[in-house]
Amino acid sequence: MRERLFDSEAKVMDIIWANSPISAKDISLIAADTIGWNKNTTYTVIKKLEAKGFIRREDPGFICTPLVSQTQMQKVAAVSLVKKVFGGSRQALFSALLEEEPLTEDEIDALRKMIEKR
Repeated sequence: MRERLFDSEAKVMDIIWANSPISAKDISLIAADTIGWNKNTTYTVIKKLEAKGFIRREDPGFICTPLVSQTQMQKVAAVSLVKKVFGGSRQALFSALLEEEPLTEDEIDALRKMIEKR
């Protein structure tokens, strides 16, 4: 999976991930409530997500189910960010993050364990 989500698609995917399986109608109601979208806008984004292969939409009831996990999409977005903003350097990304705010000992231990597992 190399394709990334646009902001509008990510908003709808967040709704789907949190409520799957969910009808297109319910997605539109949640989107209206949380982000102020009308039904047509939401349905357009749902169709785009289906066309890109991010979701499956089945009858009856236009039930939407994710075909990719939130974790998969987070990884795609992270790789894209590193390439786009940090010239492909993960070290530059971590350096920028670490300069911003100090880490707790627990966070340092958790990061150390992640690196050691690689």
